[in-house]
Amino acid sequence: MRGLSAAIAVLVGIGASLAVDYEAGRRGWMLPVAAQITAWGGVVPAAATTSLAADPPPAGRRILYYRNPMGLPDTSPGPKKDSMGMDYIPVYADEAADSSTISISTSKVQRTGYSFTRVDRRVMTQSLALPGVVAADERLQSIISPRIQAFVQNVGDVTTGSHVHRGDALLTLRFYQPEIVAAAGLYVAGLKTYGFTAGQPNLQVAGYRQRLENMALPEEVIKQIERSGKADLTMTWYAPRDAVVLERKAVEGMVAMPGDELFKLSDHSTVWILADIPEANLGAVKVGQAAKIHLRSFPDRVFQGRLALIYPELNDATRTVKIRIELPNPEGLLRPGMYRLAVPDSALIDSGSRQIVIVDKGEGKFEPRAVQIGRRGTGYVEILKGLDDGETVVTAANFLIDAESNLRAALAGMTEPGHPK
Repeated sequence: MRGLSAAIAVLVGIGASLAVDYEAGRRGWMLPVAAQITAWGGVVPAAATTSLAADPPPAGRRILYYRNPMGLPDTSPGPKKDSMGMDYIPVYADEAADSSTISISTSKVQRTGYSFTRVDRRVMTQSLALPGVVAADERLQSIISPRIQAFVQNVGDVTTGSHVHRGDALLTLRFYQPEIVAAAGLYVAGLKTYGFTAGQPNLQVAGYRQRLENMALPEEVIKQIERSGKADLTMTWYAPRDAVVLERKAVEGMVAMPGDELFKLSDHSTVWILADIPEANLGAVKVGQAAKIHLRSFPDRVFQGRLALIYPELNDATRTVKIRIELPNPEGLLRPGMYRLAVPDSALIDSGSRQIVIVDKGEGKFEPRAVQIGRRGTGYVEILKGLDDGETVVTAANFLIDAESNLRAALAGMTEPGHPK
């Protein structure tokens, strides 16, 4: 019993010392502590001096206050401990000068393994993939059409699809109207009678020439009359530019009326790409931006172009705006009508080993069809093979239709003749 009492006394004594020590620490006092601890049959003298005063600030630095070590909004003008016994952290005057800056010791920085990069100016790019179609440049098209009635005397060796060069003969016309023949005869007679004065015909001859011009006789025919001195009313029409013949309607022996389109030519040295851009992406494009064009016919080649025009009208049905990209076509590889088929991502069922879409054939009939896909972008996937332009595909609940199709195929296989039931 005596030993037990001594042990209890020791514990109580220690507890009292710690209590006094803690209270003294809160006030920042210097308190000498001396005690005799009586243990089992012996006396152990213990003397110690404990200080809880804050460490003096480094030379040249002034402490403003102490902040909570856990980041709570609690400060103290002097040293303090929180409820967990953690010391409040001193805040120095030089640290508080910039409240938006924090200081971390070098050792902590090294332990965090942080990384950094330099702030610099750079061009931000955003890719936008759109389906489009190749079209001819409207500014590079020509129509061969007579202004007055004429007889097609001869047509050159030119057919639809032929490539002609500037100056190639397309056809020969002969103007046979009696009034034109008479006016041409007067002009020839006047040239022979009066000739030219200082390189210009006199007033009467100029009147004859003006009459031919009023009858819409081509300038080439009038100049030919002046050179030959004969009323030859035949005219050879030459190609005005390097171009492809889109249409040939001229037939040898026909009578061409004013305004008839005998030839339609188109220069494909520059072509357009017409595409529809969603309304939501309209702010990301502007005239002059670079564009890359991929075609089904040349999957390994990339053609470079520039955005030339954003059309001013919005399609109410599709909520898209048409844009026009211009690009050079020196090799003639790009042909009007080329396009890229695309369907929404949700229309494609991709199992990894096969890619199919569900074609809506109308009246509740659906056809699962295997397709070959190409590039993906902006919610669409390119279809290289398996679909035709204008077909309708299912974009929602297509997995259910595919499952129904697979089930029917399996049941049909089980009921085939000779199949075990």
